[in-house]
Amino acid sequence: MDLCHPGDEERTQTLSSSQPKSHPGSTTCAFGTLARPRGAEQRGGRGTAADQMASEAASGGHPEAEGRDRRCVCSNRLLRDSRGEGIQYLTEHKLLTPDVQDIAQFLYKGEGLNKTAIGTYLGERDPINLQVLQAFVDCHEFANLNLVQALRQFLWSFRLPGEAQKIDRMMETFATRYCLCNPGVFQSTDTCYVLSFSIIMLNTSLHNPNVRDRPPFERFVSMNRGINDGSDLPEEQLRNLFDSIKSEPFSIPEDDGNDLTHTFFNPDREGWLLKLGGRVKTWKRRWFILTDSCLYYFEFTTDKEPRGIIPLENLSVQKVDDPKKPFCLELYNPSCRGQKIKACKTDGDGKVVEGKHESYRISASSAEERDQWIKAIRASITRVPFYDLVSARKKKIANKQ
Repeated sequence: MDLCHPGDEERTQTLSSSQPKSHPGSTTCAFGTLARPRGAEQRGGRGTAADQMASEAASGGHPEAEGRDRRCVCSNRLLRDSRGEGIQYLTEHKLLTPDVQDIAQFLYKGEGLNKTAIGTYLGERDPINLQVLQAFVDCHEFANLNLVQALRQFLWSFRLPGEAQKIDRMMETFATRYCLCNPGVFQSTDTCYVLSFSIIMLNTSLHNPNVRDRPPFERFVSMNRGINDGSDLPEEQLRNLFDSIKSEPFSIPEDDGNDLTHTFFNPDREGWLLKLGGRVKTWKRRWFILTDSCLYYFEFTTDKEPRGIIPLENLSVQKVDDPKKPFCLELYNPSCRGQKIKACKTDGDGKVVEGKHESYRISASSAEERDQWIKAIRASITRVPFYDLVSARKKKIANKQ
């Protein structure tokens, strides 16, 4: 894979080739976990997260939750459910002071905390979140660590969110902190920023099982030419970083099965649609759920596991005319026409297999429903943002010269 080309179809799981843990009622495949859907009774009527937590605390729902343990229980439930609601709950109930440093230390120590929840909170743009992000990064001591070692420490302390703007803020703050701890290693924080992303992308290319073309050291050197304020970094330095990633991939936090509670809790959209088969061109009625940038489909709403999962990363959606069905939409990869889309499904024996689709054709019951699905899917579709971020920063470095 050419790391310099943002359209490459091999660019899949961003940070690591490690697979999600298998949980009760879920099926693990090469593309993630086919999670057990939650019943309709769990999708509504539960009140706010704070109301639930307060009720459980008052009723003794968490008898072990005293001091730090109670703070972790509250935070894991609240940090993601409502922006800032978790920290607000903790401070209002005297479980945490409102001081930025105290909040940052609480998240940094992270004992029992959900790493995805930490990343969600740190990624928000509210002034308090930005201050906590800075204080959180300042908790890390990077002195005398090479960049790979520092990234291993940093990326283990929380789970990096997927939105480009959030990633940009977090990695910018990291680069500034690393350069402060290691003066003279790089000419500027821009150099550290670009090289950090190059290392993350290298990790993906070397260790993701879906990537067939493993980049050699020479390609890693080539993609980082001129990033040190117009000059090249020492080849020995790049070799040490390359060898470190090649011998040991990044360890990315995998949160426990409680995360699955949120997968189908508040879907972006759900409903019955007709799907055209990949190998056998027949139309079948399926229950679709759109959530977390993935499209799940089930044979029945009561099924414990989805029949298939389509990650929407780097895909596009459009209206199409079909001679046999009206109101159709199509999912496709605009950069890789003619190649199979990364997806998986369960066959009749319950075995997880790769999908056979070069595109997915889906029929709605009306033009209005089709357009609503297209709108929801477009809002949910994401693409790996690292390449655009690196490209923009390289242009900034070039303009300095």
